[in-house]
Amino acid sequence: MRRLLARLWHATRGPIQWRVLWVANAKFMVGVTGAVHDDEGRFLLLRHRLWPQDRQWGLPSGYAISGEEFSETVVREVREETALEVRPGGLIYLRSGFRLRLEVAYEAHFVGGTMQLDPTEILDAGWFLPDELPENVQPAHRDLIARVLEGQATTTPES
Repeated sequence: MRRLLARLWHATRGPIQWRVLWVANAKFMVGVTGAVHDDEGRFLLLRHRLWPQDRQWGLPSGYAISGEEFSETVVREVREETALEVRPGGLIYLRSGFRLRLEVAYEAHFVGGTMQLDPTEILDAGWFLPDELPENVQPAHRDLIARVLEGQATTTPES
């Protein structure tokens, strides 16, 4: 039976194989977070309008667009939410998350710009030292900041 299935698979090249793979496998949304910090060791935190009120503060986050490099998602999301420019650094977190979500996080370095918040998504923003984070920061984002401080980011070609 396995040989027959293998022959069928090899006989169906191209679009048919892709369709079978598409139907048979999970589809994921990719959530991307940027642990953005400046030269003074402060991290950029945003108070997100759409997050639960008891944990509205967190790092810049958003979803990747199809075909987008995840490190570039960080750059785009920070620009959209704050108008600031960042340079992506190393990967600090990657895992299959809740249900059909892939979670990716990168370290990112503040490059410049003047903060202008997108009021649709962001209520407030600020730069915080690691020992002065707001009380209601997402616990997972505290962990990402700790990973950056411990030097757990992998290097990327852009670094």
